[in-house]
Amino acid sequence: MAITAPQHFLCFLPLPQGHGSLRPTGIQTSRCAMHKVYSAVLVFLAVLGSLLQGTAVRGAKMLVSLSALDAGASPFQLGLLAATFAAFPLLLAVHAGKVSDRIGVKRPMIAGTLIVVFALLVPLIIRGLTGLVICAALIGLGHIFFHVSVHNLIGAFADGEARTRNFAAFSLGGSVSAFLGPSMTGLVIDNWGFSTAHVMLAGVALVPFAMIAAYPGMIPAAPPQAKLVSAGSLALLSNPGLRRTLVMSGVTLTGIELFTFYFPLYGRSIDLSATAIGLVMSSYAVAAFIVRLGMHRATRWVGDMGVLTISLLVAGATYALVPLMSSAPSLAVMAFLLGIGLGCAQPLTILLTYNHAPAGRSGEALGMRLTVNKLTQIAVPVAFGALGSAFGLLPVFWANSAFLLAGGLVALVERNVTARNDAAKAAAEQRERS
Repeated sequence: MAITAPQHFLCFLPLPQGHGSLRPTGIQTSRCAMHKVYSAVLVFLAVLGSLLQGTAVRGAKMLVSLSALDAGASPFQLGLLAATFAAFPLLLAVHAGKVSDRIGVKRPMIAGTLIVVFALLVPLIIRGLTGLVICAALIGLGHIFFHVSVHNLIGAFADGEARTRNFAAFSLGGSVSAFLGPSMTGLVIDNWGFSTAHVMLAGVALVPFAMIAAYPGMIPAAPPQAKLVSAGSLALLSNPGLRRTLVMSGVTLTGIELFTFYFPLYGRSIDLSATAIGLVMSSYAVAAFIVRLGMHRATRWVGDMGVLTISLLVAGATYALVPLMSSAPSLAVMAFLLGIGLGCAQPLTILLTYNHAPAGRSGEALGMRLTVNKLTQIAVPVAFGALGSAFGLLPVFWANSAFLLAGGLVALVERNVTARNDAAKAAAEQRERS
């Protein structure tokens, strides 16, 4: 077999001239087997790196909110601080996706990791709310480049059911990080204080960089797509399936992110300790881990959209009940139910976004998904942070309930449209055969 371009160090995959293909073409069976092993190892490392990065980011959100509360921040200031996490992702998510499509995922992942590490150390240098605002903004900046790139990497290594399995495995890592981040942070705050928690999380965030530095050839530097399509980002919205997916993704991640930020505040309002708050929030991660173990099987029974519809409706109903709870056990039950509801919704919206993306623009589509998510996340905390100053945290939880229930209705519409399209396609194929 003639090789016309450089070969990958491990699998000897032929690469198109000027690009680095992540997919084998015209190689022998033994090399295909090596590629499968390489893909499995790479997916595992991507999941592990994302788990560690997610642990640091989730812990940081709890740490920043409790630090601001300890510094005497008002509910409106807390809302602005929550929105600050989403500021850079809102502005740069699409650009981050384009970067991962153009130059590959390795360099954005490295840069994102180092920015998060630096951000977590800022409050040790700049004290008070100013340092916390800078910390939140930089965490959002670093995480968006890492986040979009690792999603693009995971999606590039499989098609169909195999891609669903990869995203399910990836989401399990997210569940573990959702458990470790709050619980570790709460324990460190109660025993050693806020400063030690910042150092601990910075150390956790540094590990993915160390992994990439130790094995620099493992993650390809070249883009997953060999042929990139040049078009305006808004042209992606001409796809109705992608539009509906973006709506469902926005309400899903709003529910997840505001849970991360406002549950600690609600826990403090009913006099729970940082350790108790961390354990309550970790029950969400336990439920999400359990439900994601069976996500692949559930999609076989009722389809991707069926699972997503049920997930959003369950989460919306649960959010409406949260303000009625006044103890750690009851809040843990609510967090567990939210984990059941939102645990499948997030990876499914990522999968659907990737599947709806045009060839060569998956990173850009994933970035647009995050732009929509962050726009919602900024609007909700700011709007309801002001209401929270007058009426408490009830509007935040009830607004999330309304958003999630509306997202469930959109998912139901998308499911019906998909079913009609599939039926029409099957009928057309039947006519062609006859």
